[in-house]
Amino acid sequence: MMFSIALNEAIEFRQTAMLSKSYQAAGVTPALASRLSGSVAALLRGLGGHAKHFGTIPNAAPLNPSNFQGPQQQRTARMSELLSRVLLTQRSQFLHKVGALEEMVGDLAKDFRLTVENLAAGASENPEADWRVVEAAHFDLNTCLREAIVMLKSFLLVLPQDQLATFQKSVLAQTQESADSTQSGRRLIRHRRMAVVGGQ
Repeated sequence: MMFSIALNEAIEFRQTAMLSKSYQAAGVTPALASRLSGSVAALLRGLGGHAKHFGTIPNAAPLNPSNFQGPQQQRTARMSELLSRVLLTQRSQFLHKVGALEEMVGDLAKDFRLTVENLAAGASENPEADWRVVEAAHFDLNTCLREAIVMLKSFLLVLPQDQLATFQKSVLAQTQESADSTQSGRRLIRHRRMAVVGGQ
């Protein structure tokens, strides 16, 4: 909630041409976005880990591209929707959706932070476009949160009573790990191919 409030305040300052106050208000939002994304990602990791280990799999509707504003998120949702309808089993659909949402959340938090930092530093070449990126990232992070809540509710409906404590411990451990990582400034790095940069 604080993330949305702080960003709305920054947008209101910008709309009333109080740009320095707008950037000042926006300056707190990357940390809030990081806390939100860390919590959502921890929940998703807990869901995915428990589902893989215990085989507890609820039904999962594919992601709907129209629920997202950012082009990258719409692309991911379209791919998820296509795979769910054509290739994936019920088990695979749930796990794929968890993975897709976790990737989205990480990318959105990073894009949000970099864009706000560019705006606040006066380094933006197109402030109007960057503010649209910020607003879309905020919208899509909230969409990911809502999707994660729906998935959690679906998961809890099929979770056997004797697995509840184990699941709770797993999510708490993931949340603590995420909080520790944020506080210490460490970054979680997804396995990806890295481009070769000359001289490095």
